[in-house]
Amino acid sequence: MTEQQPFREPLRATLTRTVGIALVAGAVLARWWGGLARWPVATAVMLWPSLGGHWLELWFLNWLRPRLPDRRGVQLAARVAVWFIGGIGLALAMRLTATALTGLRRASWATWWIAGAAFVGIELVAQLVLQLRGRPSFFNGRG
Repeated sequence: MTEQQPFREPLRATLTRTVGIALVAGAVLARWWGGLARWPVATAVMLWPSLGGHWLELWFLNWLRPRLPDRRGVQLAARVAVWFIGGIGLALAMRLTATALTGLRRASWATWWIAGAAFVGIELVAQLVLQLRGRPSFFNGRG
């Protein structure tokens, strides 16, 4: 495996993409939550997986990955584990934010593992989009 370069992106590009994702996902969530009046709260909740997920990925790429062995299998397993555990943490933050901003208690937290698996799925789709665009990704070993 070749030496990986740290990932760098202008903050403006990061915020444009992640806030845009949160706005769209927040609109979808608000519709499910009972209407457009919930859109600002839903957008705030959706910033966790969009912006928080970006910072989680940066932590892996720029801090953890350089400290791991160069073997591709180790790198892949560690990345999926980070996505899974990070997804659980982001889902917990989403739940706490939603509860704090709405005062409503949501369903039981018995499905924590679904949150981790869902975040892994979201990341795999995002990485597939990068792969299809010819960019460095999880699938080609360059990202």
